[in-house]
Amino acid sequence: MRGSAAGTRRGRAVTSQRDVTAMAGAPRPPLHWEQQRAANIVRLLSLYRPLLDSYIIDFFTEGLWAKLPPAWQAALEVADPPQLAAMLLGTGGTARQGTAWPLSLLAFTAASRALSFPRGQLGVTPHPPCQSPHLHPLLRRHVKPKKQHEIRCLGKVLQRLSQATGCDRVVDVGAGQGHLSRFLAFGLGLSVTAVEGDGRLVSLAEHFDQELLRELEKAQARGYSRRLPPSQRHPNTTPDPTDPASLCPRCPQHVAGWLDPQAPGQEFLLAPTPEPAIAAKNPLAGPVDSKQVLLTGLHACGDLSVALLRHFAHSPQVAAVTSAACCYMKLSTRPEPTASSLPGYPLSTWVAGLPGHTLSYRAREAACHAVEEYTERLRRDSECLRIHCYRAVLETLIQAADPSKKHMGVQTVKKAHMLSFPECVRGGCPFNPLLASSLGICGTGMVLTHRYARLGLTLVGLDSAAMPLDSESVCAMLCQQHKVVAFFSLVLLLAPLVETLILLDRLLYLRERGFHCALVPLFNPRFSPRNLVLVAARVPLDAVLSGLDEDIREDEDTVRGGTGGP
Repeated sequence: MRGSAAGTRRGRAVTSQRDVTAMAGAPRPPLHWEQQRAANIVRLLSLYRPLLDSYIIDFFTEGLWAKLPPAWQAALEVADPPQLAAMLLGTGGTARQGTAWPLSLLAFTAASRALSFPRGQLGVTPHPPCQSPHLHPLLRRHVKPKKQHEIRCLGKVLQRLSQATGCDRVVDVGAGQGHLSRFLAFGLGLSVTAVEGDGRLVSLAEHFDQELLRELEKAQARGYSRRLPPSQRHPNTTPDPTDPASLCPRCPQHVAGWLDPQAPGQEFLLAPTPEPAIAAKNPLAGPVDSKQVLLTGLHACGDLSVALLRHFAHSPQVAAVTSAACCYMKLSTRPEPTASSLPGYPLSTWVAGLPGHTLSYRAREAACHAVEEYTERLRRDSECLRIHCYRAVLETLIQAADPSKKHMGVQTVKKAHMLSFPECVRGGCPFNPLLASSLGICGTGMVLTHRYARLGLTLVGLDSAAMPLDSESVCAMLCQQHKVVAFFSLVLLLAPLVETLILLDRLLYLRERGFHCALVPLFNPRFSPRNLVLVAARVPLDAVLSGLDEDIREDEDTVRGGTGGP
């Protein structure tokens, strides 16, 4: 914010160009690159914590724009959405002709992008193909295209891990409707135990399994013969995806239970309800010399991803683990953990020892944003960009009427960007905040309708009829939509840094215990924003990782081609 880098002025944090540039300096030789990167991220986030911890709905109530350095305000106020998109991506073309961005802002954007973990190629389309041609049509049933892409990519990694470790047993934690488990079992021939805490989802997954088995039995009756078991094929071998004989009639075992993060090994599962019989189904229960398993979790929520890593670290029965995380805001961050109550962040000794490593709920929530999706909105100057301004104006009205209703959720306003708030009409032309701002036509001589405002106020229990929806102050706030968009773009620049820090913390936790591990941008971030997957094993990962680039390129070619199966 404003002030000097050494502190704050009137509670406003500030950073100089010299401070930001130092963030990306050469790493000190004694530190591993992951340690240095984590330390640099913590330093940068500490300098810009007020920006990261701000809520965009407080843009007007807390005067967030005024907290930016004046030089930043001047540059961002005239930046159009496509220029902000270029700022987020680092593709150049940031300033209008005749306008120079301050060096401190350029250094901030450069450091933020440099310290974020690479998220892979963006491809050329924001959406996956309608159907994945790499999956058997029977495995696509009930599975959305995004999930088809994810289960195939993660399945290839698990297949390679199975071959590298000699382990063909997989435990899929947080399995949901069993889509990943079904692909691993039927498509790759692995022995799979699917763990899910919601009994209704377990029943649904079993129903889908039986549905698939019936289809395979029909195919067998038509004379199809079995070929080489999928688990014995090379990962790059692509059988005919329409041939039922390419599937293995091997159902996953479904277990209703949830992971106990504090009790690895023999007490792997806890019952969703007090049922002692659950222990008999424990996928890790058994003799010490029993066969090892691979642990996986596809977008396991909050501390569940952390529990997977702790079980891998403490249980010799787990040969390897893959973790695609999500919902970072649900991580536990207790300041004084005990032996019976460990936090989800930080995990590693290194990050826990860094001054200023703590992450607020708001910071962890920001890390869950789909940066690529918002960047695409900026590029297209989408109408969806008005949503944050609408909500910020609504928050002003709510707090003025009843301060106790601060930050109440109104996310159920569907297609909010298609509503007016208010819709200023002059001569039959819909109100455009940027146009109105440039022409200076926001005033009282307009017809005002209040669809978004009425819906939002009703959802928080307020009477819209008593609100000054047609006031000049409301219209003046709506005319600042471009400032709201610019401010939110700055916050989004920091969001990938938070995710990188959380995942680096997990990677360092495993490295400190001597395991082989890597962070892989496995999914296409344009339609799977949480695309970074942590892979760890007790054996070297070279053979596992060497072929992943080829697999990823194959999927990207499919996305570019936009082809799909039936």
